[in-house]
Amino acid sequence: MQREEIERLFDLRGRVAIVTGGSRGLGLEMATSFAAMGARVVVASRKAPACQEAARAIEQAGGEALAVPAHMGSLEDAERLVAAAVERFGAIDIVVNNAANALSQPLGEVTPDAWGKSHDVNLRGPLMLVQHALPELTKSAHASVINIVTSGVFTSGAGYAIYVSAKAGLMALTKAMAAEFVGRGIRVNAIAPGTFDTDMVRNNPPEVVAAMAGASPMGRIASPRELVGAALFLASDASSYVTGTTLVVDGGMTS
Repeated sequence: MQREEIERLFDLRGRVAIVTGGSRGLGLEMATSFAAMGARVVVASRKAPACQEAARAIEQAGGEALAVPAHMGSLEDAERLVAAAVERFGAIDIVVNNAANALSQPLGEVTPDAWGKSHDVNLRGPLMLVQHALPELTKSAHASVINIVTSGVFTSGAGYAIYVSAKAGLMALTKAMAAEFVGRGIRVNAIAPGTFDTDMVRNNPPEVVAAMAGASPMGRIASPRELVGAALFLASDASSYVTGTTLVVDGGMTS
C-alpha cells in the first residue's frame, strides 16, 4: 500500500463520534484525537463546565465539537445525548463508551445501592446508549462502537469486584453486540486498558499507585495518549475486518 492509502485508513473526516467520559483522561485524549483526524465529536460527561472546556479546546485546535453534559447512569441522559448529537450533526458513526464509575466495596459488605450505581454506569449505560444510537449507526457506512473495559477483567478482581464484574459484563456484551449487529454493518469492539495516568488511578493511595505501576513488565504507568492508537484503529477503517474482540493495552500485565 502507498502512504496515501494508509493515511486514508485512519481518516475520520465526515464522521460523528460520541465519547462519554470525554472531558478528561482517556476520554479527552480520544475525543481530541478523533477531532484531529477530522471527526465531529460530541463530548459527554457529568459536569457541564468540563464538557464545555473540552469542546472549546477541540474547536480552538480547528475541530468541531459539541458539549453535552450527561450522566450515563441516567436513562434519560443517554437518550438526550443521542438526540443532541443527531440534532447538531445529523448522524452518528462512532460511539465510545468510556464513562465509568470506579466505586468499590469489599465482598461481604457490598450494598445494593453501590452495586446499582456501578452497574448502571458501567454496564447498563453503554447498552442503552448504543440502543438509542442504533438507528443512526445502522445508516452509517463506517459504524463502530468501542467499549472501554479494563484489563482487570483478566485478573481475580479482588478488591474491585463491583467494578470488574460490570466491566466483564460489558466485555461479554461487546461480543453479543458484535454478533447481533454485524448484519447492520456495525462493528463492536472493546479496549481493556491497564494502569493509565488518570484521576481514577491517582485517587488511590500512593502505595497502591506504585504497586499498580509495577504490576506490568514495563514497570510504569501509561500516558493517556498511549491509548489513542488503539482507539483510532478500532474507530477507523483500519480495523474494517475486526469485530467482537477486546484489545488489551496494559504493558503486558495480563500477558
